[in-house]
Amino acid sequence: MTTKKHTLRVTILNEEYAIRSDTPPEATRAVAAYLDEAIKAVMSTGSVVDSNRAVVLAALQVTGELFETRAALDGATQSMQTLGDYVRPLLPPAKRQTGVADG
Repeated sequence: MTTKKHTLRVTILNEEYAIRSDTPPEATRAVAAYLDEAIKAVMSTGSVVDSNRAVVLAALQVTGELFETRAALDGATQSMQTLGDYVRPLLPPAKRQTGVADG
């Protein structure tokens, strides 16, 4: 089954872009708006005038946020696995499966 591609227009730093993606349009708009705000925040410091430089600095900032979030998610996943390893032996034998529980 193929996912339907959506085409929409977004504005980033007063430039319009046509985006074609299988991501829902609302999500694409949210990502574009987030990037636009990150670029504007970099430019509002006054120390960066060139828009290309502001885009790169905003991209570095957003990528840093991504890496921090991934690390936090990895930490939470590890904590859940550790907790599962601790709790599993306390469960009745029929409930000690290591897979996802059937709700």
